[in-house]
Amino acid sequence: MTEIILTQYQGKILGPIAKLIGYIMNALYMFLDSTFGVQNIALCIILFTVIIYILMFPLTYKQQKFSRLSQEIQPEINAIRDKYKNKKDQASIQKMNEETQMIYQKYGVSTMGSCVQLLINMPILLAMYQVIRNIPAYVSSVKDIYTPLVEKIVSVDGYQNTMKAFLKESGVGAVKLNFEDATTTMNSIIDVLYALPSHGWDLLKDSFAGLTDVINTTEATMAHLNNFFGINIANSPLNLIKTGWGDKDFILIIGAILIPLVSYGSQVLNIKLMPNAAAASAGDNDAMAKQMKTMNTMMPLFSLFMVFSLPVGLGIYWIAGSVIRCIQQLILNRYMKDLDLEVIIEKNKEKVKKKKEKKGIYENQIANAARINTRKIAEPISTAEKEEKIREREEYAKSARSGSLLEKANMVKEFNERNNK
Repeated sequence: MTEIILTQYQGKILGPIAKLIGYIMNALYMFLDSTFGVQNIALCIILFTVIIYILMFPLTYKQQKFSRLSQEIQPEINAIRDKYKNKKDQASIQKMNEETQMIYQKYGVSTMGSCVQLLINMPILLAMYQVIRNIPAYVSSVKDIYTPLVEKIVSVDGYQNTMKAFLKESGVGAVKLNFEDATTTMNSIIDVLYALPSHGWDLLKDSFAGLTDVINTTEATMAHLNNFFGINIANSPLNLIKTGWGDKDFILIIGAILIPLVSYGSQVLNIKLMPNAAAASAGDNDAMAKQMKTMNTMMPLFSLFMVFSLPVGLGIYWIAGSVIRCIQQLILNRYMKDLDLEVIIEKNKEKVKKKKEKKGIYENQIANAARINTRKIAEPISTAEKEEKIREREEYAKSARSGSLLEKANMVKEFNERNNK
């Protein structure tokens, strides 16, 4: 496995998003600790998920409204497709796209309506992965828990060689040590400690025998901090299953298997509650309906296999998001059931009409200005005005100084006139 430093991810897009998530997670951790005396990262992840989906609820509402309006205008879209069904040339395809776009504009529906939430949620999910795989790098309150132990480690003579030997023996191959300076050294050791499997702490006690007490304290605190119903959220279900099998801990194995299964089940339930899923099932002959049906089948399976190999914390985020979306969907389904689509369509048409009118006025103003300027340029000059301008140029030419460019131009002009006679 390629060695990497797990300290903060430096990507130009996901890096800043991960840092922002880290700030929010740290604030949630401090709030739970100071208000309720609770120190638990899993609970912070759940609260963070609730906040994210509450903030995204307006987008969810727009997406659902788009889906309902799309169902209303679908007959017109299908009519256009049927019109160009057997025409594969570029001109016909372009014309079909233009007519389809005009239908969407007529009803005031944006073709991006169903994509915005996905475009927002995907970077958050990817950045969340960077945060959960190394919580101390982003949540300073958790990093502070490791600091006393790391300070003790770096005060031991020959700690660098000891840590290198310990890292090789512990089997944490995805992390490397970096002793470039004091800050980097501290961060890289914390990276190693956070990535330790359960048996790694015993190896650490053997490597630093004089630090047993502080190691035990740090291990107990982090076990409580990362605990979610007996599961360490920093590990993946796959690793937990391997550990449980080696320790004959079948409860751990069952818990590790449940995380991906619950993720899959919650995704399936969320999709079934969505109105466009019913439309996809009903319209099996429609190409788009078939694509939607395929996506609705593949997405839960994708989450099932991904959650097996990713940290449990990310699975918790996925599950919490699905549960919250299910609750939101139940509310929206009830609201959408009583929604008067005709009124919304008429309002959208009116908005589009006003936009077109404003655009038309603006374009008319530009066209009028262009016509005025063109008219001024194209106005004819009288013969008297032409003769006057010629006389002025000739008088100016006669006043040329000796050796000037104007005198030379006059000489060339006289030469041409003599030869043309």
